[in-house]
Amino acid sequence: MNTKKIVITGGPGTGKSSIINELKKRAFVCFDEVSRQVTLDARKKGIEQLFLTEPLLFSEMLLKARTQQFHDAEKIENEFAFLDRGLPDVLAYMDYVKSDYPSHFIEVCKAHIYDQVFVLAPWQEIFISDSERYENFDQAVEIHENLLKTYKTYNYNLIDVPFGSIENRADFILDALNL
Repeated sequence: MNTKKIVITGGPGTGKSSIINELKKRAFVCFDEVSRQVTLDARKKGIEQLFLTEPLLFSEMLLKARTQQFHDAEKIENEFAFLDRGLPDVLAYMDYVKSDYPSHFIEVCKAHIYDQVFVLAPWQEIFISDSERYENFDQAVEIHENLLKTYKTYNYNLIDVPFGSIENRADFILDALNL
């Protein structure tokens, strides 16, 4: 089956995971954000913020995990798979911290094309920092701008998801996909 891979992206604290959880409740196949697990695994090894201390290593781990998610989504027998972030997010974050990355990062993004990308804008009213999210709201806005620029570099047609309840935002995405 040719499963359509749908990315939900946006800066930190914009509601991506909440929407993914809502879509799961509605019996859609969803892939969770992998960066939290990478961060927690690094903490077990005594590294408090792997992205801040070793951004390239962290990003390599994300690139590998998100590539695996892309391939796993291709194997499912559903019409749609929703992903909490996509491969271009890795490059956007590297650009945000002004860190160089190998050319294979770019090649991976060119070789793995998503069917649709939905973007959640920074929303101060719902933004919360936590133990895995080091960014403040102003940084979240800057990351958002990097995400837009990076996805546009790969010629994605980005659909902005309006503010609203989790249910209404999930409905908007499903309506845009004619589901």
